[in-house]
Amino acid sequence: MVPKIFQSSRQKAFKKSETSELQKGLVSQYASERIDAVKRTIAAMTVGKDVSNLFPDVLKNLATRDVTLKKLVYLYLINYAKTHPDLCILAVNTFVKDSEEYNPTVRALAIRTMGCIRVTKIIDYLADPLRKALKDDHPYVRKTAAVCVVKMFELDSQYCSSNGFISQLQTLVTDPNPAVVTNAVRSLAEIHDCEPEKGYFNLVYTMTDRLMVALSECNEWGRITILSALSRFRTTDVKEAEFICERVIPQFQHANSGVVLAAVKVIMIHISLFSEDFKNLLYKKMAPPLLTLLSADPEIQYVALRNINLILQKQPNVFEKGTRVFFCKYNDPLYIKLEKLKIITMLACEENINETLSELRTYVSEVDLEFVKQTIKALGDVALKVPSIINDCIAVFLEIFEVNISYMVQEVMVVMETILRQYPKKVQLLIPYLEKVLEELGDPRARASMGWILGEFCNSIRNSTQLLYEMVSTISQEDLQVQLALLTATVKLNLIMRSTESEALLKKISSYAKNVSSNQDLRDRAFMYERLMTSQNADTAASIVCSQKPTVEHDTKLPKLLLETLLSEMTTLASVYHKLPESFIGQGKFGADALQQRAVEELNVDEENNQTAIEKGANVENLLDLDFGGQDTATPTESTASPSFSNNALDLMMSVESSTPSNQPAAGHSRSATEDLLGL
Repeated sequence: MVPKIFQSSRQKAFKKSETSELQKGLVSQYASERIDAVKRTIAAMTVGKDVSNLFPDVLKNLATRDVTLKKLVYLYLINYAKTHPDLCILAVNTFVKDSEEYNPTVRALAIRTMGCIRVTKIIDYLADPLRKALKDDHPYVRKTAAVCVVKMFELDSQYCSSNGFISQLQTLVTDPNPAVVTNAVRSLAEIHDCEPEKGYFNLVYTMTDRLMVALSECNEWGRITILSALSRFRTTDVKEAEFICERVIPQFQHANSGVVLAAVKVIMIHISLFSEDFKNLLYKKMAPPLLTLLSADPEIQYVALRNINLILQKQPNVFEKGTRVFFCKYNDPLYIKLEKLKIITMLACEENINETLSELRTYVSEVDLEFVKQTIKALGDVALKVPSIINDCIAVFLEIFEVNISYMVQEVMVVMETILRQYPKKVQLLIPYLEKVLEELGDPRARASMGWILGEFCNSIRNSTQLLYEMVSTISQEDLQVQLALLTATVKLNLIMRSTESEALLKKISSYAKNVSSNQDLRDRAFMYERLMTSQNADTAASIVCSQKPTVEHDTKLPKLLLETLLSEMTTLASVYHKLPESFIGQGKFGADALQQRAVEELNVDEENNQTAIEKGANVENLLDLDFGGQDTATPTESTASPSFSNNALDLMMSVESSTPSNQPAAGHSRSATEDLLGL
């Protein structure tokens, strides 16, 4: 990036050396020199140089009869209409005059340029020419005027609607020219998004016939616009929906992927109205075009795969005979491979499971670490989804244990935890490898899974106490999820196989959790287990901690309401992100600005909360040093401050939550005070 000091010097050099030369060319008596000067001016403008000082000289060429020169001048004016609207409005009389020219290109250029001037006062000059342009004999002028109505609406929506511009725009939907229809539909959709409550674009069945005619005549961008408009149409009449879907089906054969997805979007919105036979017919026609998109560029493939994922959640058997199409290729980018893995898992069933398992086995030997990890996860998901191949999947996992490659072993351990929840008897196959793989586990997820397995199946694993001791010996270095898993595992060990070693192990980890750890979750869980195990009925503790685990359900589907919304948002980023559009662009045409403003406000609130937390955190040590049963050791200042905390329960809770890791109970006396607070 060029520093600003050099940018400014380059612009100054341009002004000094070339401005005078361009000025001479712009006012030359020869048309060829004027055209050349305007071209050079526009060339400088496109590379970021400021040539606004040439505005008066460029403007003089607007009165020319040469259409080529006039187009270039309008290009210059449109560019500076956004950043220098006050300069452009000086030429408004010329624009109005050009809007009545015999040449339709000039008329359209004049309307377009006036629409680009983002100043409210332009409306007074624009209104009459725009009204005439909407009824112009030439379709090029009409389609340009249709877009200009949106620009006027953004400047003054009340004026635009009260003076009949939106009504005129609505009549253009039935225009005989498909380009005019396309621009009218797009403009009405944008206006409707600005003020949806006023219903400027409520599509009715009588309008769909004209849209269908225009659909087969316009270009690919127009088709996407019309198909998006058809997706807005809602009906409960089966015949109307069938008519629309039958007219949309030919768009599946279009070469443009956007048109194909837009056609699929229309079908998916109306498909719930039809009988099962007609649904199957539509799905049968829909599948081949979608699969064809998987031969396109990787970026298009990714969009297609994300949309196919949504369709499969709606109708799982759409691609039941096309599983091989989703198999990964050696030259697929990682993001494509990961999406294909998800779909392979979704398509897995008894009919294709052998082929699927064989393919997944080959992926395990790939060189890409992330791809291999996701493949192992996919194997676990397939094993849960199709129980008949559970032994085959576990055999693959045991082979990985034999190879003993660290990142593979760690991912297998995470997957095995899920499988053992569903099939606890399979733990016997895993026992011989536990001690061997423990040293390879560095991922906190894998170590937490190991801790869970050792605690859950401690009566089946002979050296479970020894393995847990090895893990607990480094408890201070472990991640939080590992610490929580080890704490629960040692409690289970004591409840199932109580011994001197297990009691010492539990005492060690409990002491760390209560006296050393700064994490509230770990500390609270330790206190909870201590109370539970010291209760009168030991069977109660065992029935709670060692209770039967619920079965694991393999469900990758989105919530139904979210899924229906995303299917109606196909061809947009929402169907790629699998998120509601309001979550990343806000609502309506200007939702992004509102979303950004809300983010700024939330940031300001967070800063205020952080400042409040810092101020209250200064008194946390006073709170932790309280001893209701002993001598008051606080300083006079602290003693004065402490009642203010106890008077407000909410402040008390916020103060404790805002404590930092450095605010630890010092020793003996402070710890006893904390235990008094907790009621121990």
